[in-house]
Amino acid sequence: MNKRILVVDDDPELRELLRGYLGDNGYVVDAAEDGAAMRRMMAAAAPDLVILDLMLPGEDGLALCRELRAGSSLPILMLTARGEDTDRIVGLEMGADDYLPKPFNPRELLARIRSILRRAGENAAREAPTRALSFAGWTLDLAARHLVGADGVVVAISGGEFKLLRAFAENPFRVLSRDQLMDVLAGREAGPFDRSVDVMVHRLRRRLGDDAREPALIKTVRSEGYMLAADAEKHS
Repeated sequence: MNKRILVVDDDPELRELLRGYLGDNGYVVDAAEDGAAMRRMMAAAAPDLVILDLMLPGEDGLALCRELRAGSSLPILMLTARGEDTDRIVGLEMGADDYLPKPFNPRELLARIRSILRRAGENAAREAPTRALSFAGWTLDLAARHLVGADGVVVAISGGEFKLLRAFAENPFRVLSRDQLMDVLAGREAGPFDRSVDVMVHRLRRRLGDDAREPALIKTVRSEGYMLAADAEKHS
C-alpha cells in the first residue's frame, strides 16, 4: 500500500508542486493550507508522514507540531523559511523528525521523506516491550515521553531532549558522537558549526541537576562526544 503524506503549507503553488512530484514518486498526497484543514484531512485519512511549514497563518507550524507530537509518534518533516540554528533547534525540540530550509530541491525532500519513513519502519519492527528506562534515580517513561525524578515528580522535557536522553539511557557508558546524536535528532550528520546537540545536552544537564562545569551524569568526552556515566535498567 502506498504511503500517505499530508502537506501543510499556505502556499498553493508549493502544495500543488509537492502533490504532483510526490504523487509521481508513488505517494498518496493530501494538502492543507492551515491547522483546521490539517485536522479535517487527518480525521478523514491518517497520514504516514506530515510535511509541516513553520510559517503558517493563525496557528504556526511549531504549535501544530507540538499538538501532533503530544498525541502520537507520527513522523514530521518541518519546512523552514530560514536555515538558522534557532529554527532547527526549536523544531527538533517540538518533536519534528527532520527539517528542510526553503527553498529546497524536491529530490532532497524526497530523500528526506524516504529516510524518515525507513527509520520509522525500522523502529516499529524492532520495538521492544520496554516501557521505561531508569538510571541514577531517574525514570524515563517511554510511553508518556516524560522524565520522573526519584521523588515521583514529573520533569517536563522537550521532544528533542527526550530523544537524546533515550539514546543515552539505551547506551550507558558508551560514547555517542555529535554525528550519532544529530542522527537521533534529525537523521543526518552535523555540520561543522551546528551546535544543536551541544545546546540540547546543556539543557538536559540542567533538567537532571547535573553540574555543567563538572557533570557527573552526561559527561563530555573531548573530541569524541558525550556519554551517560551511569548504569541504566530497562523496565517492561
